[in-house]
Amino acid sequence: MSADENGCRCIIPTIIMIKKMINRAKPSTTEMAITEVSAIIATTITKVNIHSGWDQNGITVAGGNGKGNRLDQLDTPRGLDIDADGSVYVTDLGNKRIVRWRPNATNGEIFTCGDETHNFHTPYYVVIDKKSNSIIICYYATRVLVRCSLRNPTNYQIIARDIGCFGVTIDHDGAVYVSDLNNFAVKRWREGESNGTIVAGGYGKGKDLDQLDGPTYLFVDKDYSVYVSDTNNHRVMKWAKDAKEGILVAGNVDPTDDPRLKLSQPYGLFVDCLSNVHVVDYNHHQVMLWSNGLQEVRVVIGGYEVGDKPYQLNLPHGLAVDRQGNFYVVDYMNNRVQKFDVDD
Repeated sequence: MSADENGCRCIIPTIIMIKKMINRAKPSTTEMAITEVSAIIATTITKVNIHSGWDQNGITVAGGNGKGNRLDQLDTPRGLDIDADGSVYVTDLGNKRIVRWRPNATNGEIFTCGDETHNFHTPYYVVIDKKSNSIIICYYATRVLVRCSLRNPTNYQIIARDIGCFGVTIDHDGAVYVSDLNNFAVKRWREGESNGTIVAGGYGKGKDLDQLDGPTYLFVDKDYSVYVSDTNNHRVMKWAKDAKEGILVAGNVDPTDDPRLKLSQPYGLFVDCLSNVHVVDYNHHQVMLWSNGLQEVRVVIGGYEVGDKPYQLNLPHGLAVDRQGNFYVVDYMNNRVQKFDVDD
């Protein structure tokens, strides 16, 4: 997801503060779950919030028909992005394919990049470049980063080779950023460049402020700051333009006595114009929001224990946000993509 689309748009939900994380009541199909905890008030210095910014009952927009390789199924999906007409492109990892799901479709369409001369496979993540009407794909197994035309998928460009890529994003100038798992770094490729520039990490595996361990999903804001899900360090780091080290913006702190408010393997990532960090909390089956210099923590989506109900997630992975502010979450082990509508 690029900053020119969403980096300057604010998402400001209605908030109700609670003392600490609780077992969230199951939402009904007609009411927001937040109404069931509205009587609880905040008494702690650090604010921990559950808020009603998004409908807690997700709508399945891709997959959801069990694990498999049919066109109405997915097999352990990971990443996603949304194009201009609202179609969702999903990296269907178990089937080693990318599948496009148009709005309200009951079946997906396989999207194949390249031609018979190149055998790209095992796509991990994608990002749509709407300005050039192309899709940028990170192929982890074949260690390449590829730009492919959405109109003519046989028209493609290899941006980088021999890279252990996982996540990929673009800035509003069209530069491509990719997380390099093998070198514990994030690299940037501007148009025409053959060699990437390290913009985060690159000082070996570790947990110091200038290091990363398992960089995965990325976001770049309008000021060219790079946000990195530093997955094995259970934190999100912000690297300002030309910075030599990062700043902690989510995770790795204990705001309350509830362990579920510690990030555990963060993945999908989105940052709004107020620098609120929305991040997938993989092992806790939820999406969280960290803001105000780590002083406020909110559960945005999920948090109802693991499951396959519309309000539950099972090891979520990728995250995308459309122009209306609706959230799309890759529900990895439920083999589906869930859309959570913004609360009007």
